Amino acid sequence: MKKRYIILAVILIAVGFGLFYLADRPEPKFFTPQPPDAPTAQRQHYDLIVVGSDPEGIAAAVSGARNGLSTLLVDTRPVLGGLMTRGWLNTIDMNYHPDGEILNQGIFLEFFEQVEGDSFDVSTALTAFNQLVEREPNIEVLLGVQQIKPLVTQGDDVNTVTGVKVTAKDGSQQFTAPVVIDATQDGDLAALAGVPYTLGQQDMGYQGRNMAVTPVFQLQGISRLDWVKLGINLAGERIFGTAHAGINTVSAWGFGDVMAKYQPSNDRVGIRGLNIGRQRDGTVLVNALHVYDINPLDKAQVAEAYSLAEQELPHIVEFIRENIPGFDHAELVAVAPELYVRESRHIEGEYRLTVDDVLENRDFADAIAYGSYPIDIQAVDQNFKGAIVGVPQQYGIPLRCLIPQRVDGLMVVGRAASFDSLAHGSARVIPVGMATGQAAGAAAALSLEEKITLRELSANSQYVDELRQRLNQQGMVIKPFAFKAPETEHWAYPGLKFVRSYGLVYGGYDNNYRLDEEMSEQKFINLLSWVTKLAWTKEVEPPQLYTEGNQLTIKDICYMLARYLGQNLTKDQAYQFIMEQGILDQQLLQQLENNNGQVTNGTAYMILKSFIEKGELIDDKQ
Repeated sequence: MKKRYIILAVILIAVGFGLFYLADRPEPKFFTPQPPDAPTAQRQHYDLIVVGSDPEGIAAAVSGARNGLSTLLVDTRPVLGGLMTRGWLNTIDMNYHPDGEILNQGIFLEFFEQVEGDSFDVSTALTAFNQLVEREPNIEVLLGVQQIKPLVTQGDDVNTVTGVKVTAKDGSQQFTAPVVIDATQDGDLAALAGVPYTLGQQDMGYQGRNMAVTPVFQLQGISRLDWVKLGINLAGERIFGTAHAGINTVSAWGFGDVMAKYQPSNDRVGIRGLNIGRQRDGTVLVNALHVYDINPLDKAQVAEAYSLAEQELPHIVEFIRENIPGFDHAELVAVAPELYVRESRHIEGEYRLTVDDVLENRDFADAIAYGSYPIDIQAVDQNFKGAIVGVPQQYGIPLRCLIPQRVDGLMVVGRAASFDSLAHGSARVIPVGMATGQAAGAAAALSLEEKITLRELSANSQYVDELRQRLNQQGMVIKPFAFKAPETEHWAYPGLKFVRSYGLVYGGYDNNYRLDEEMSEQKFINLLSWVTKLAWTKEVEPPQLYTEGNQLTIKDICYMLARYLGQNLTKDQAYQFIMEQGILDQQLLQQLENNNGQVTNGTAYMILKSFIEKGELIDDKQ
């Protein structure tokens, strides 16, 4: 019976795709980038300057213009769209309300309704961005410049950005404005102005670690019939539950199990399941290639990423031809002119969004945008291929996350805003970024009207309420919400929060942290090694610990903890020592008794939390 339903489903999918691709559709060549038909910089002073023409910057500039501000949008790129039009990222990671409605409305929704859906033709996206800018008479545009630096007035405690210095081929110009919005992907302007920040996953203790960068690549040789063939195979993959997979008329995703078998020729390169976006000229764009250990702020390393990709891609394409149905005749055409960079700087703002804010579905009185996308941490090397930390229902982005510390006259929108690196795994997506851009444009106008600083605005509930009302009037949906995360009711949740804050435990798409399942010896040894390395302020040489092949007991754990404290004791002696130090409180002991001595994941997390909080102090006294 199951087999019959599978065959019927595959036939229906094939018929549906066949009917679609028999339709007569124009097949233009892959797009030729064109800048917007908008006035270039005509003046020296503006009400608002937006630096960076990624989607977030476009939203900020359009919002500022609609709120009556003379606005300059400036970028080093020759066209609008940044990551979408230069990095060829043609699939949007959407955010939905629990009722199924699109969560980010306003200017993002205006853009979204002009493209083909959550996957789109790159030329369509460029046209939509150009039209958004062209329709605003208050916007002037300056693209293709060589360098942009902030004009900064130094203060005793706080610097003030007063504009930008732009260097082009024909010389330099200075443009001033009372408000500047940094919409660059990496928070470049904020860093130059003196805003404090962390790099990559530094905030968790991982020095020099970033998520992999991706050169999106273009393939040709995939006909309409090949696309149908791909759809049939993805349908089978999805029906049998082997991986997250799916397809529509313009995008396909899946084959994670197949691509996991690919063996790269260089350990700096990896590949994941394929995210495929079909273009109107018949080519496809593929977002799947990972290049590890690249600092995206270093031009030499960015060039190295391209070199590594170019060396590996012929082998990848050959593997795809041999293993992906419908891609039998695929040929490499090109690589995107910009890398898809997932993270670099995370500024320190008046508030820093945390992983707990995201996964506990927190609302804020100054929320000006919302997110609901999974916390998706991509691969960092061959040993860590990525994970879904958890999935929120909805969380708020405070206005304070856009207001940097130590610098006035500046806001930062997009993935470089004030998000911890784990929270950034969800908040970095484009719909959230465009929502923060729209909020920043409106906040700039309100601050100028009221003659107050952006920091003062963010700290004043009356002004924040006014801003939220304006955003609602301008197409956004900003209103209170309340959603409960069930795991917060578990007795061991504080321990889970502690371990999760270092990216050491993942709930996946179903937020199942398995708190009541048994902890293995090896897992505890690994977690103990990592948390001491990441959380203790001094370096500790991990002692040699071995698994014995038995059920993990509390005496085993005490022995391991004592070894980390420099004590070479028997298990019984170690248990007595750890008890005397007060690391195992009565709640932990009662839970162990309730579980007949079994050490669950939740119990282990609570022990690790207590040990890290108390163990370093104990060690100092030894």
